[in-house]
Amino acid sequence: MNRRRWLTGALATAATAMLAACGQAGTSLAEQARRMGEGLTRRSQRLFIPPNALAPTYSRAEISPDFKANGSIDPAASDYLALKADGFASYKLVIDGLVERPLALSLTDLRTRPAQSQITKHDCVEGWTSIAEWTGVRLETLLDEAGLKPEARYIVFHCFDALTQTEDGERYYESIDLIDARHPQTILAWEMNGAVLPVPHGAPLRLRVERQLGYKHAKYIKRIEVVESFAHLGGGKGGYWEDRGYEWYAGI
Repeated sequence: MNRRRWLTGALATAATAMLAACGQAGTSLAEQARRMGEGLTRRSQRLFIPPNALAPTYSRAEISPDFKANGSIDPAASDYLALKADGFASYKLVIDGLVERPLALSLTDLRTRPAQSQITKHDCVEGWTSIAEWTGVRLETLLDEAGLKPEARYIVFHCFDALTQTEDGERYYESIDLIDARHPQTILAWEMNGAVLPVPHGAPLRLRVERQLGYKHAKYIKRIEVVESFAHLGGGKGGYWEDRGYEWYAGI
């Protein structure tokens, strides 16, 4: 397909949709533009990039000497502090929602599943990148074990941390669709660079969804909920930062 022709057509389609949307009550022009831009990005990537196309991987020699721990770095919530105090021995990952067989898995349980390691680049929306090795279990493995119900569409990650670093602050959450959830590089990591995952990087368990920007990589995962819609969660946009204006689809 001619690239210029495609871009011209895409822009014309977006402009037409914008004009049609201008009459929607309660939605600003900027918000309409943001939603359309996100939708165009998502549809374009889904159309031209195969579902199992892999993110680039790197050698151990290319691992970054310093990997910034942004966002929350030491959750203050009492339930998290209690787990950290015993080295996460009593931690249980809950998987529920639209599943046939709800799960509650300890770190020991998780480590009995087939492990996968990958050295990938983390792309932050702030503009920096770092490379690290991550080891964990494929999310798809756990979803198959739980058994998704037919109406399942999204995977929601509920986390222990609040970016305010307070007990009663709004807890972080994120969501992805089933395409990214079943991607072969989407894992729940318990190790970083060959060592136990450090607290600043999301211990005891964090998401690695390698074809998405960094804010989608939820840390301090407490519960995974399978849902048909995320309209009832938080601000209804599918994630902590999405509720504050970020795009839900952050594919790269």
